[in-house]
Amino acid sequence: MQDPQFENLTIERAQHIATVTFNRPAKANALNFEHLAEIEAVAHTLRDDVETRVVIFTGAGKHFSSGADLSDPGEAYQGPLSLRRRRSRIGERAIEALCDIDQITIAAWNGAAMGGGACIATALDFRIGARDCFMQYPEVDIGVNLMWKSLPLITHLVGPARAKRLVAGGERITAETLLDWGVIDQLVPREALLASAITLAERYVDKSPIAVQMIKRSVNQIVSAMDRAVMHMDVDQNLFAQTSQDRKEAMRAYMSKTRPSFTGD
Repeated sequence: MQDPQFENLTIERAQHIATVTFNRPAKANALNFEHLAEIEAVAHTLRDDVETRVVIFTGAGKHFSSGADLSDPGEAYQGPLSLRRRRSRIGERAIEALCDIDQITIAAWNGAAMGGGACIATALDFRIGARDCFMQYPEVDIGVNLMWKSLPLITHLVGPARAKRLVAGGERITAETLLDWGVIDQLVPREALLASAITLAERYVDKSPIAVQMIKRSVNQIVSAMDRAVMHMDVDQNLFAQTSQDRKEAMRAYMSKTRPSFTGD
């Protein structure tokens, strides 16, 4: 059964498994305001859904998600700061909604998971990667910090030094390293990706949903109890970073594919 109410994604349900597909392949599943709002809404539809026990997330086309859509007119919104702060929290709200899903969640990770796409992948319980998958946080290269309360998510997976390499260094890591670092749980050929995710999903479908969901929430609380308190100002840090001259220089260099010259101003 497919839900028809979304424009930027599809959701299909069968045999206690829901498959959510990001459906902006022409944009490499880049995340604009409306797409993020739909991801939040999908997560909320699962609150009272007792039939669904596992949710698989994947991307239509070549990539899982290339991150924030910098061509989205909403990215250039220059209204009151109070409203800019609220609009900037849409990604945070989407990630928190994903983390709060009771059901087991699995990323069927094809191609790129960059920036916000990496935030989504790390917000899920398990990640199965195609051999073409890769991760990168490019925010530092456009002069801003990582938002969406997602820094703890990658730090929990890979540890502080590797998290700094990824987020402060902007390193791109490919499938074999993702597996070695524990970011993905299984590496499979691209053509076997969704079938492998369904096989993993079926393992949890056959478990007691009450027990599985309580265990999941308890584990998440053990590792993340302080995350939201520590990261409560990442939106404000991002808005502050956007006012710097280095941000302007970073965007100039990024768009022109030239080397930036930063002053710390």
